[in-house]
Amino acid sequence: MAKYYATCINKEENELIMSRVGLAPVSIPQGVEVKVSDKNVVSVKGPKGELEERIDPVISVNVEDGEVRLERHTEQKDHKAKHGLYRALINNMVIGASEGYKKELELVGVGYRAANQGQRLEVALGYSHPIVFELPSEIKVTTVSERGKNPLITLESHDKQLIGMVAAKLKSLRKPEPYKGKGVRFVGEYIRRKAGKSAAK
Repeated sequence: MAKYYATCINKEENELIMSRVGLAPVSIPQGVEVKVSDKNVVSVKGPKGELEERIDPVISVNVEDGEVRLERHTEQKDHKAKHGLYRALINNMVIGASEGYKKELELVGVGYRAANQGQRLEVALGYSHPIVFELPSEIKVTTVSERGKNPLITLESHDKQLIGMVAAKLKSLRKPEPYKGKGVRFVGEYIRRKAGKSAAK
């Protein structure tokens, strides 16, 4: 019963948080243009690129005085959740179009390598053959391999969702194992380690 009550409280808290998020306006920085079409499609254009997002008709989007404001038409739970969701998505689009996003991954392991030619990324992760990864044109990739240091892969893009998916896919090629920490990880990521058999005796 206590567990069920705690779950209900958490759901109510989440709905309240998302509702508050939706009420907060999104500031439009200099050099970024935000437009809303008749079909409720929000387009954001800036120095880093251009993005579009179709908004559910239950949410209204208004651009005025250098800010984007979202309004919901009812107090239904689903509409409250969408209110916060679309506000967060539009905020991510504005940040992406103005500043962009960056993900840095390091390859930890003997013989692990990374190199790229344009959008073609090739990594060696201890398998019998190297893995070739074709990256979307919206993502810029650079690789750095220095003697005595782990190879680094840097991804940059104006699309937060896309760069997150690509980074997750690269990491899934060789997830960090808990004993020696070998694998693909984000720079600065903490890997919880386990003691080996010899340490357990």
